[in-house]
Amino acid sequence: MQVTPDWLARLPKTELHLHIEGTLEPELMFALARRNGVALPYPSVEAARAAYDFSALQSFLDLYYAGASVLLTEQDFYDLTAAYLLRCRADRVVHTEIFFDPQTHTARGVPYATVLSGIRRALADAQAQFGISSKLILCFLRHLSEQDGFATLREAEPYLDLIDGVGLDSSEVGHPPEKFFRLFARCKALGLPRVAHAGEEGPPEYVWQALDLLDVCRIDHGVRALEDPALVAELIRRQIPLTVCPLSNVKLKVFERLADHNLRALLEAGLVATINSDDPAYFGGYVGENWRACTEALALSRAELTQLAINGFRGSWLSRPEQERWIAEIEAMTA
Repeated sequence: MQVTPDWLARLPKTELHLHIEGTLEPELMFALARRNGVALPYPSVEAARAAYDFSALQSFLDLYYAGASVLLTEQDFYDLTAAYLLRCRADRVVHTEIFFDPQTHTARGVPYATVLSGIRRALADAQAQFGISSKLILCFLRHLSEQDGFATLREAEPYLDLIDGVGLDSSEVGHPPEKFFRLFARCKALGLPRVAHAGEEGPPEYVWQALDLLDVCRIDHGVRALEDPALVAELIRRQIPLTVCPLSNVKLKVFERLADHNLRALLEAGLVATINSDDPAYFGGYVGENWRACTEALALSRAELTQLAINGFRGSWLSRPEQERWIAEIEAMTA
């Protein structure tokens, strides 16, 4: 059956790999800078957009952390999150699992509670107004020390009822998952589900470490897993989802062109691949655009798109009955 734009737009979707700080559009960045009296290194919105040309992950992160400097108050974090959730509504994202980086903000003197309350309030409003369900994942910055991660976890412990899990993000190369073995063991003891970025710029060995040392239930990115057949077999055996971010991978030069992306190969290998947007304000595409672009560039079939959508719900932290409800709607669309 033909894939039509209307069918793709109506398809229920998840987003399992989204950094809320990475949804900061230049227009909102400048609005918050004016509101908070923050000086930006760009004279205009246009100049900021022109800077969004990255040679690798680190060049993106440099700009990412500069942009985060405008986020100071609870209302700032609410406005940031609410703007993203409007995009979810437009793209038929019915469930999202959002990363946030408290260390990016507490290092600037912004209280942890300020960050958390602003994001949580927006998530609650989206559930009430749009029916968009969500989970919130605290990410540790891997370019910082494990000791810094422990300090962040201690600060978070009074609010663990508002956190659904933990993750590991930021610069991958040179910062293997094993660096955070003790921190993730502590998170496991606290009953927190764990995910980690691995296998984007880093080698398949980093995916092995995330699985075996950090005991994660999901791999964020994971596109380099195909380089290791034994790893592919293990990911399939454990049914570990991969939260793939196609447009991000192209923007950061993991793949030269979207047509070169291995998303279809991941699916054909039997891996639980999903489509996500990563840092869409910086990488030029929210989740709906990732779906549309992949459909065109890779000539994905309706069956492949259906499998990707189902994988998103299977890989989510929704309850099994909630997963089955959405999967039934997806399957009804393809009957």
